[in-house]
Amino acid sequence: MSTSRFKVSYVAGQIVSWLLVALTLFFFLFPFYWMFLASIKQPGDVTSLPPRFIPFVQFKPTLENYAIVLSTSAMGSRQNTFPWALLNSILVGGTATVVAVILGTLTAYAFSRFRVKGEADLLFFILSTRMLPPVVVLIPIFLMFTDLGLPNTFVGITLLYITSGLPFVVWMMKGFFDEIPHEYEEAAMVDGYSRLEAVWKIVIPEAFPAMLATAVFVLIMAWNEFVFVTLLNKQSWGTVPPFLYQIIGYGRTEWSRMAAAAIIYITPIVVFTFAVRNHLLRGVTFGAVRR
Repeated sequence: MSTSRFKVSYVAGQIVSWLLVALTLFFFLFPFYWMFLASIKQPGDVTSLPPRFIPFVQFKPTLENYAIVLSTSAMGSRQNTFPWALLNSILVGGTATVVAVILGTLTAYAFSRFRVKGEADLLFFILSTRMLPPVVVLIPIFLMFTDLGLPNTFVGITLLYITSGLPFVVWMMKGFFDEIPHEYEEAAMVDGYSRLEAVWKIVIPEAFPAMLATAVFVLIMAWNEFVFVTLLNKQSWGTVPPFLYQIIGYGRTEWSRMAAAAIIYITPIVVFTFAVRNHLLRGVTFGAVRR
């Protein structure tokens, strides 16, 4: 009798667990499903009541919204600049991520392997640049950019994203390098490798998953940034976040076209994260168990 009760309790627990998982997935994924549905609907179907959830049954799907968003023809009363904004986001976010990860990794390695005078103070100073919300330094950065002639330039906004991403990279990679034994490099240098060769052939392959995990977070920060690019790059080298906001000002809210632009915009991040998924978990948990 006790065995059958145990089996019933076990099955009931499994059912409740899977129901909770299903509800959690529904809670997080339904907004993306709704956004995808809106992107393949005609404008009139988006706001229809009752809502229509099943394509081909409740409404006829269309790819017209994607074709309009990806074209350079006029959208409403303005010229569609989404393709250029998407290209700007890829160039600015990609360049800022690569440079920030490279510079931050080298800095973190130096802090981890060499005795740096005032190391604790320097690391705290680096971290302190992330303590204030961006709006606090908005005016000083705007004045500095204006004096240097950096507004509406690729170099200016990329440098800003590199600077904002570097503290995160340094602190993350510092912890990862601390968990890689020094003996690896020492053994390589005993075999005739130089310090740079030991770092490149021994240390970097070990830290590569951590670099990819850090790159994902840095890229997301640069990809989604809205305030600075709106203020500093209004005329040229604007990215997608300001464009999505400007769609609202085209006379009426183009929900279907906004959803199509959002789907296209999040696709590169999803693809990149999916491509590095095998390294992501190891990179995030690397250093959790100390030697």
